[in-house]
Amino acid sequence: MTADSPLGRIVRGTGPGLLLAHGAGGGVQPNFGPILDGLAEHHTVVGPDYPGTGRTPRATAPLTLDGLADDLVAAAVEEGLDTFAIAGYSLGGPVAIRAATRHPARVTALILTASFAHPNPRFLLAIRLWRELLESGDRARLAAFLTLICFGAPALDATAQADLDIAVKATALTLPPGTADHIALVPAIDVRADLPGVTVPTLVISTTHDALVTPIHHHALADAIPNARLAELPTGHLPFLERPAEWLTQIRDFLAATRS
Repeated sequence: MTADSPLGRIVRGTGPGLLLAHGAGGGVQPNFGPILDGLAEHHTVVGPDYPGTGRTPRATAPLTLDGLADDLVAAAVEEGLDTFAIAGYSLGGPVAIRAATRHPARVTALILTASFAHPNPRFLLAIRLWRELLESGDRARLAAFLTLICFGAPALDATAQADLDIAVKATALTLPPGTADHIALVPAIDVRADLPGVTVPTLVISTTHDALVTPIHHHALADAIPNARLAELPTGHLPFLERPAEWLTQIRDFLAATRS
């Protein structure tokens, strides 16, 4: 049994179930919006928003990994899905892994993009700076930091100054209120003990120009999950902005292969 889920959500499409787990400071629409229609062509897609983003009010207590995992699964079940694959992006990766180990009868496959099992010191430094800039109230400086660390260097190097300025301003205006709660959860995450128990087909997508969650994290995931497949995507931490078509193809091809 699963408890009722407090998470607002997007539901689209028909077919086998696909549950989406978004990243910190994101949301279903920001993180999966460019590929939602493509995913919904062949799947019933359920995309819950974490507390404090999208359709979900901010939490009144600290977030926990188990709580997020359970709430996501409950949202899928409430939408009529008995079983489903989970596509986890960034923070959504450990959420998806924990959901798979806590609800093994429901989860049929995992796709983990730009994700991690446990933050290393470099990643924790980036999270600390993110949190300090957020607490300072200087949204312009925070947006500049996030733009610099989340876009891949090749993408930024090819961006005109005027377009870069627009991107920074847009980031400053679109930070959801639950961001602080999301990033406060990251230092406590450690799903390394869960990984050997993941028995469903798993695709780890390594964003090879990622300066936030670097490829060392992606490879560690793929190495520790039995029979996981590793694929590469030449993008920074934001595949939905830099390479949405290629990202969609990798996800859809993998899901199709798990059903064949």
